[in-house]
Amino acid sequence: MLRNYGGIFDVDAKKERINLLEKETSNTNFWNDNEKAQIVLKKIKELKDWTDRWDSLYTRLEELMMMADMAQDEGEESTLNDLLKDLATIKEDLESLELMRMLGGVDDAKSALVTIHPGAGGTESQDWAEMLFRMYLRYAQRSGFDVQIMDQQTGDEAGIKSATIEVNGKYAFGYLKAEAGVHRLVRISPFDANKRRHTSFASVFVYPEVDDDIEIEINPSDLRIDTYRASGAGGQHVNKTSSAVRITHIPTNIVVQCQNERSQFQNKANAMKMLMARLYQKQKEEDAKKMEAIEKKKKEISWGSQIRSYVFHPYNMVKDHRTSVETSNVQDVMDGNLSTFIKAYLLEFND
Repeated sequence: MLRNYGGIFDVDAKKERINLLEKETSNTNFWNDNEKAQIVLKKIKELKDWTDRWDSLYTRLEELMMMADMAQDEGEESTLNDLLKDLATIKEDLESLELMRMLGGVDDAKSALVTIHPGAGGTESQDWAEMLFRMYLRYAQRSGFDVQIMDQQTGDEAGIKSATIEVNGKYAFGYLKAEAGVHRLVRISPFDANKRRHTSFASVFVYPEVDDDIEIEINPSDLRIDTYRASGAGGQHVNKTSSAVRITHIPTNIVVQCQNERSQFQNKANAMKMLMARLYQKQKEEDAKKMEAIEKKKKEISWGSQIRSYVFHPYNMVKDHRTSVETSNVQDVMDGNLSTFIKAYLLEFND
């Protein structure tokens, strides 16, 4: 069982890579460049974490198979049943290890910035965008991530015009990148007096947070910085001072904004963090010559471009159109249980 997986996971190649990196640390000049040395040590630790888990799984399975042979020879059916439960646990751990392999991208281990925008449709789509906003807050909570609301623009009647959250934790970006795309809702509208069925759309964009040691050059003359009075929740102070900040990067026309802090200084710092993440992502796309593929994912927020549909009427279903994974437990999904969808996406598209 695990021998076959060993080839798929390139276990031997990983162990050989560890040996080569450890030889590099024994070089007398290794510590001359402390920054490079730390990167090498971090890589060794990541590889060892993975191979140690693999070796533990392999040992557990070998012992279990030996015990199963003995129990079968002695006709101990109850022992065999217990061993089957142990086998199921090993299978779960193996799937977790496989997910860990999927999260091997350059930015997968980083924290994430998640931005949500409603599509056309006014209040309907804005309300749907807010529902997604709550869903991702709950997903982050269930997953043990820390969340900071960077920006939240409330709708005129209900919902949100846009929102950006910072999701902090290891592999936050690796997991949440599976959510980037257009999300479609079908329901009986609570805003329609005739109780008709409506279809709404909202887009989700996910960016890796930029590390402090990554240099993104921003010419101050390329920035237009506007301050304005914040709106929405936050008490009297939020509406009395021009603490909200909007930054436009003129060469790329990227616009970011932040209003959730009381301090204009803090809002500006958070907006710059968002801009850095957006520019870093753009730079990555250009360097890797993947702009065309990326743009295909950023389709118009409308029919036919959705990655996932959430149907509340005439039946209950959430279906991911990329993997065909679906569930009838809509409420569980809206409460942040996205693990099945994210796992299926990573296993299918992140080789």
